[in-house]
Amino acid sequence: MLAWKMNAQKQGYFTQDEWQRGLKALTVDTVNKLKNALSELENEVRMPQNFADFYSFAFQYCLTEDKQKWIDVECICELLDIVMGSQFPSQVALFTKYLKIQNDYKVINMDQWTSFLRFCSQLSFPYLKNYDTTEAWPLILDDFVEWMREEKLATAES
Repeated sequence: MLAWKMNAQKQGYFTQDEWQRGLKALTVDTVNKLKNALSELENEVRMPQNFADFYSFAFQYCLTEDKQKWIDVECICELLDIVMGSQFPSQVALFTKYLKIQNDYKVINMDQWTSFLRFCSQLSFPYLKNYDTTEAWPLILDDFVEWMREEKLATAES
């Protein structure tokens, strides 16, 4: 979240400009004020208008090589848990379970990443009554829904 606020360009590294810009945006000038600002930053990130931006940033931030356009499934599972595990715990838990047992997808691209946020935000879960297979979902999400239905994880509401 701090990297998002600082608009950091490189994972694990802040330039002096990024650091200063971030501290100014947080209106902090001491370590104690920074510690206190982190809980407020968490609340800021959770606001719907900021979360989508943070979510996209998290993917971009994990791209460690020039021209890299994907992240391996193992890292995606960890990133999903960190970024949205507290907001969509059931969806993240089941999707990461699916990603770990399936054999068709080794990496996730930005389109698949952003579509998963839309999937979590727009669909009734776990019943998926409003999942429309004619809609333009990435194939990985169609496969995930099919897996859920085969596993009887997406069942009709009682």
